[in-house]
Amino acid sequence: MTSSNRDTGAHPDPRTAASLSAELHAAFTLSDAGEGVLRAPYFTERRGVVFGGQMVGQAVVAASRCIPDKRVRSAQTVFARGARLDQPVDIRVEPMHQGRNIASATVTFAQNDRLCARSLVLLDVAEPDLVRHQIPMPAAPAPDAAKAVPHWLAAPQTIVVGDVDIADPAQTGPPSLQLWIRFPDAPVDDTTMARALLSHASDGWLIATAMRPHAGLGQSMAHTEVSTGVLTQDITFHDEFDARQWLLIDHESLATGAGRAYGRGHVFTEDGRLVASFVQEALLRRFPNGQDSRGKTSTIF
Repeated sequence: MTSSNRDTGAHPDPRTAASLSAELHAAFTLSDAGEGVLRAPYFTERRGVVFGGQMVGQAVVAASRCIPDKRVRSAQTVFARGARLDQPVDIRVEPMHQGRNIASATVTFAQNDRLCARSLVLLDVAEPDLVRHQIPMPAAPAPDAAKAVPHWLAAPQTIVVGDVDIADPAQTGPPSLQLWIRFPDAPVDDTTMARALLSHASDGWLIATAMRPHAGLGQSMAHTEVSTGVLTQDITFHDEFDARQWLLIDHESLATGAGRAYGRGHVFTEDGRLVASFVQEALLRRFPNGQDSRGKTSTIF
């Protein structure tokens, strides 16, 4: 379980857009640690665990590195347990199949022989359309660069549409949330890095979206008064996109109950092309067995 929804919107990001860009790019630059192990620097978290969106992005990079003649089409990730920031995470790739047009691989994240997460990654090559259609882009105001701020769970330039305060338990709204995001320093024509960056940005907002309709429940309560954590995150890329340009992420919480939250998101370019979709299942519950995380330095699920 990844604790990917901590403090979203509750605290401003102290980093500049440039320093956030550098930290993101470092997190998705994998190095060879020997014996089939890949590693990368951690993206700084607030509660001592590795952000789940970082793992999904690294799975994209690792699979692309193992099968370089294809691009990542989708990544399905299960988070078994949190990974600590004070110890390295070993990333291992195992190809499953490599055909002419389609390939697949598993990417495993382990720490001290404890499996933390595993991704199933599908890769392919570009093919011509037989037919093409998509859902329409939802209504959203055009992005105003003057309102963009760096956000550690999204992008160096992030706009929360409507100035929604997801941290305040007193604020309620529909189970939906829109973000404009942009990575102005993303490498040009680097499909793998673009998809890794978008994977990162897709992970951190659906739990907060699920909280919006419920009075007395807000993101500032996550991991202190309520137990939250992402269990699974599946992302599919439909088309190419330039991460340096504005992307609209449209989040929708579809169901909550029985200690879980289920939601989806769609990602559009500014001109209305649907370029990615994702779904997520997460914990949204009371702390089990009377646990209380207040004062703790690592997340309790």
